[in-house]
Amino acid sequence: MTFLWPNALWLLLLLPAAVALYILILRRKRKAALHYPNLAMVKAAMGRPQRIRRHIPAALFLGALAAMLVALARPAAVVTLPSQHETVVLAIDISGSMRADDVKPTRLAAAQAAARTFVKDMPRSTRVGLVAFAGSAAIVQAPTTKRDDLYAAIDSLQPDYATAVGSGILASLKAIFPDQDFGPGTGDGAPVALGGEKKAPPVPVPPGSYKEAVVILLTDGQTTVGPDPVDAARVAAQRGVRVFTVGVGTADGQVLAGEGWSIQVRLDEDALKVIADLTRAEYFFAGNAPDLKRIYQGLNSRLVMEKKETEITALFVALAAALSLLSAALSLLWFSRVL
Repeated sequence: MTFLWPNALWLLLLLPAAVALYILILRRKRKAALHYPNLAMVKAAMGRPQRIRRHIPAALFLGALAAMLVALARPAAVVTLPSQHETVVLAIDISGSMRADDVKPTRLAAAQAAARTFVKDMPRSTRVGLVAFAGSAAIVQAPTTKRDDLYAAIDSLQPDYATAVGSGILASLKAIFPDQDFGPGTGDGAPVALGGEKKAPPVPVPPGSYKEAVVILLTDGQTTVGPDPVDAARVAAQRGVRVFTVGVGTADGQVLAGEGWSIQVRLDEDALKVIADLTRAEYFFAGNAPDLKRIYQGLNSRLVMEKKETEITALFVALAAALSLLSAALSLLWFSRVL
């Protein structure tokens, strides 16, 4: 535990003074009671439990005072709290390679099923958006809290041609920062004013420092067209946005064939690891549909709860109030006075 105002801890020296004052008051009361000739008889009638009980309210009040003095120093601790991520953008690859069935029933179908489960488990207050990318990328569903709209958008995904992972990342950033242009040739994300005049780009921030939104990119990682995904990841890193990558498929891949053509589609993990590393996120491998669901569920728990240093002054104030009330209540119950 740390303290924002550590100098206030010097006030804890008041506690020994309070104990000394309490003892002094007890001694004065004892001297004032010496004129009773039957004092020994009174003590015997009280018994040891009664004598101990008379100190309990004072001890509780001393604990309340200690908690209040600690609260003045504004304590902070690393605790697990609900995340402040208000927006999650799911970027799903719908390229032709996602038709491969090395992940059953197909890579795309498994991704859609896992995405629905992920959306279902997210807190209702979290906005979730959907980006689909093949040869180009599009925001299929802007971030929203309406789950039915998200399910419909996920179910509407259909395979297309080519793969532009970089475009998928840039479109996801556009969903998070709608006032900025992340299109080809404007990868710096600079806002564009009316009339097409480009404003100064936003000042870069430390990678992973933006806590209001994250991107979850699901793809087999084989880029064939569009901007370099590593360059797109650098743009995300400059905005502080973490891009979690999920590789779907197998290392051996599969041969897809059509009329007069065939192509080997395999998972490109290296590119996805670089993207995650640049943005201070993580890469996950999904070799089959159950793995994919577990990864999404694991990501969900990571996004919902996280460890962070938080000021806990309110806890000490609440403890002080509770101890004060308990002290007063016991004193009134046992001795018909407040301390």
